[in-house]
Amino acid sequence: MAVDRHINFFELSDACKKPGCPLCRIVGDRAERYIDNMLFEHVSDRSFRKAHRLAGGFCDYHSRGLISFRDGLAVAIMGRDILEDRIVSFKTRKPWKPKERCPICVERDRIEVEYLGFMAGSGGESDDERDLCTAFTASEGLCAPHYGRLLELYKKVPQWITAFHEHKFEELIARVNQFIELSAYGRQEEFHALPEKDQVVWKELALELRGMVD
Repeated sequence: MAVDRHINFFELSDACKKPGCPLCRIVGDRAERYIDNMLFEHVSDRSFRKAHRLAGGFCDYHSRGLISFRDGLAVAIMGRDILEDRIVSFKTRKPWKPKERCPICVERDRIEVEYLGFMAGSGGESDDERDLCTAFTASEGLCAPHYGRLLELYKKVPQWITAFHEHKFEELIARVNQFIELSAYGRQEEFHALPEKDQVVWKELALELRGMVD
């Protein structure tokens, strides 16, 4: 494996030890570090400021996290750029329409493609790849959006990855069907006999369908 593949290997292996989709966790952690580094290092970078301004700032979701960061000056400087543009649109009565995407969303997409490409190339032939296979199949696996993205991007995906996820999602839908069936009136006793995780499988389903919050 090349050096960057080693970095991906260790970060993905570590994420597999934690709850939820490993890639959601990596993307979330990386996005938070990206915002933190950006506020400290790139607020005076003209190219970044231009990209941020063309995007109309960060998207609604990523903007909400700005109040939790400690560099209020950076948030104020970048926010001023956006408010100036908004004031112009108010005065001219012209709709305010950002021309680019949220920089953090762009970075998130880049990270997703990087790690999905790494996974697609993990055929399990080297020791590192076999170790990754072991770590990954002991995890909760990819959420539905990330697994779907993997299949969209790469025609050839290692068999161990497809087999793992096909079993995972088939098992989940069987548990969801059981939950729905036993939620019917008159089947309370059977419902309460279910393992606790199956009584709240709808929560697991919701997370699987949208991924973890980053």
